[in-house]
Amino acid sequence: MFWPDTISKRLNIRYPVIQAPMFGVSTPQMTAAAAKAGCLGSLALADLSAAQSAELIRETRKLTDQPFAVNIFVHRIHEQTDSLKEKFAKTKQFITQLAKENNIEVQLPDLEEIKVNGYHDQLDTIIEEGCKILSFTFGNLDDKSIQKLKENGITLIGTCTSLEEALILEKSGIDIICVQGIEAGGHRGTFDADVIPEIGGISLFSNVYDHLKVPLIYAGGIYNGKTLRAAKELGAQGFQVGSMLLASQESALQPFEKERLKNVTEKDIVLTKSFSGRYARGIKNKYIETLENSSYILPYPYQNKLTNELRRVSKTLNNPDFVGIWTGQSIHDYSELSTEDILKNLIQSVEIRSI
Repeated sequence: MFWPDTISKRLNIRYPVIQAPMFGVSTPQMTAAAAKAGCLGSLALADLSAAQSAELIRETRKLTDQPFAVNIFVHRIHEQTDSLKEKFAKTKQFITQLAKENNIEVQLPDLEEIKVNGYHDQLDTIIEEGCKILSFTFGNLDDKSIQKLKENGITLIGTCTSLEEALILEKSGIDIICVQGIEAGGHRGTFDADVIPEIGGISLFSNVYDHLKVPLIYAGGIYNGKTLRAAKELGAQGFQVGSMLLASQESALQPFEKERLKNVTEKDIVLTKSFSGRYARGIKNKYIETLENSSYILPYPYQNKLTNELRRVSKTLNNPDFVGIWTGQSIHDYSELSTEDILKNLIQSVEIRSI
């Protein structure tokens, strides 16, 4: 049999294939469709409030009775110092002017209007809603939270982008670790927002595999049967896919964003902090080229909160130059089939070639 069963049995799913929790792209419908394919759907809760998190969990539950993971951000929140307040005002002014020069009228928030959420409020909701699988990124949960979640029978999946991060996760008792190579689209799961381990998936996974005992998920660059089988050869017991679902029927991307994906080349894909204040891999555009390496990038989550409205308005204008279209380095056809069919086709292509 091709499929490793350690993770499948642990999570009560048919195939150890995980739909990546792409906040802003994935939807409850995508989560449910992934579950329908026998895979693990992931519901991205990011840094939403407890009430918003509960609403999305309940919406997903109406669509599927299968297991699914909820995914949260465990980032460090910077203190609102005088220097941050000053930089925020200058950054807001610069981005507002840049938008205006490009015929985008946008009302960006003041610092006082921004609501910053930590992850602790979400944990009680996740427990109360009966979720049994929690994945997380941008760091590690604190010891007390880990204990509390485990006491409630919740399986924990952490994200690493280096061996050092993987060892921290394993030592703290995290059950499964997702190893994210530099090829992966979207935000890097790196613990330190200002440092980016630029390690390719093959090298990183091999090193982590040699040093850890917990089951590992491979993430980054998987888009067909061949790449998934390569991950298994490295020792992966789970396989996370994200970019191959970007244009799916259940994706939250707009038609103009999906059209941009069809024309993307390897030169277009870059790592940037310009939209959120944390490194993310996506398609280069006018906004990124202007902001990257400038002094107008705030720490996460303030840059992210500041630019939310710019991205929302730009979507209504079908303007690809001021939205973040996150994708990985593996260029492919970005199928517009349903998530269920895309994942079933992936599974079939793996199994046919493995006979």
